[in-house]
Amino acid sequence: MDLIKGVNVVKLKQIRNPLGDIFHVLKKNEYADFNFGEAYFSFIEHQTVKSWKKHFEMTLNIVVPIGEIKFVCFDDRKDSQTYLKYNEIIIGSNVNYSRLTIEPGIWMAFQGLGKETNMLLNIANIEHNPDESIRCDINQFKYEW
Repeated sequence: MDLIKGVNVVKLKQIRNPLGDIFHVLKKNEYADFNFGEAYFSFIEHQTVKSWKKHFEMTLNIVVPIGEIKFVCFDDRKDSQTYLKYNEIIIGSNVNYSRLTIEPGIWMAFQGLGKETNMLLNIANIEHNPDESIRCDINQFKYEW
């Protein structure tokens, strides 16, 4: 898959254990220049879509340890090599367990695919600031959910 410039998917290790599984997320040596800002969990129900959002400063590092979520990224940066390109990336605990990194300036929306509640973890480089991002309606871009 040709990814939008600024979107990256890294396969992560899962260690299955009858006493409780271990899911890797992020190692310091993978991001030597990454500044930790905050980490949070977000939940999404089956078939629910959370609308488009674009950050101006925040880099997202997302994993889905519970369930399965489809992320759709859209590049509207006119000076980008991947201008007007979409990416669909599905990650989850039992399907393509990976870390999705989305750099600032890229639109992102997501949909819960797992039958139960789906949970993502975002490890961001800055603390939440409502002034550094914008949202728009789900129908703003030509994408069929």
